[in-house]
Amino acid sequence: MQPQMLRALPALSLLPPSSAAIPPSPPSCGGSSVASCRYSCRRKLSSSISFSYRPLNLSTISGGAKPMTLNSVAPSGETRTADSEPSSDELDRFVRVGNKMADAAGDVIRNYFRKSLDILDKEDLSPVTIADRATEEAMVKIIQENFPSHAIYGEESGWKCKEEVAEFVWVLDPIDGTKSFISGKPVFGTLIALLHRGKPILGIIDQPVLRERWIGISGRRTTLNGQEVCVRSCENLSQAYLYSTSPHLFYGEAEVAFARLTSKVKVPLYGCDCYAYALLASGFVDLVIDYGVKPYDFLALIPVIEGAGGVITDWEGRQLNWEASLGSPATSFNMLAAGDDRVHQEALDSLQWH
Repeated sequence: MQPQMLRALPALSLLPPSSAAIPPSPPSCGGSSVASCRYSCRRKLSSSISFSYRPLNLSTISGGAKPMTLNSVAPSGETRTADSEPSSDELDRFVRVGNKMADAAGDVIRNYFRKSLDILDKEDLSPVTIADRATEEAMVKIIQENFPSHAIYGEESGWKCKEEVAEFVWVLDPIDGTKSFISGKPVFGTLIALLHRGKPILGIIDQPVLRERWIGISGRRTTLNGQEVCVRSCENLSQAYLYSTSPHLFYGEAEVAFARLTSKVKVPLYGCDCYAYALLASGFVDLVIDYGVKPYDFLALIPVIEGAGGVITDWEGRQLNWEASLGSPATSFNMLAAGDDRVHQEALDSLQWH
């Protein structure tokens, strides 16, 4: 069946979001580092615990010295090398531009949310709307204005770069959860990831209707609307609340493995797409599992979850990794995220995925 043509819609209204509309953030963890976050969450999380907010320390960044190879110039004008880690000032600039991208994406999405839209089916039969494409275009424009040498890999437009490979690659999913978006349910999100030599160093999960924005930065604590967040403790699988996008997305052996896992958790829940991973980072659920996800679906989640003290791997416990380049296919991955590494290991054992 041929897809329908998109009909013209009203011009976008690019009004900045009102700060008064931003909801209060959940309690933050009291740890002073990513490592201590997980430890203090295990010791202290309970219904009676009180948390204290600590401002984000923008000077904290991990990374050691590596062999030097002349590559580029940092924002400060200092020569940087291809094997050196981005400086704290560079990370701050990446975050500022990432916030501009999320703001622009939110303006587009709110203009189309709960409006009459024509829906197209892509080759994989997943839906796409004019909102997806307009949102990605708005973000691409901002990247090209600020970082013309950076590559971009968008769900809707693929690879954008004069070169076949790049040191920095932005990976974008304009609307993760298009089915939720078109059905009027505000649990979709915009995903923004920045890779440095293949490693996600910045991840943003933005929910533009609820005006919630999780930001994960390599070596720093994850924040929600500027306030630090933390995963919660879960001692064993029988106590875990588990989210998955849909039980209908598991097939064959994966469906059997998923059934083994869900039979052992306390509460299985469905829906939310990337929003479920954001809830995990904020300490509201314990496990999130998905099957057959693409790189633009998970790369932004990695810094957010790890920066909150959680763990995210494939179904065999291996690090999620994707080599972005001109010829890189958007291959499928199986993903498992947990707030507590003990319940993560139990989940891996239950899946028995080899």
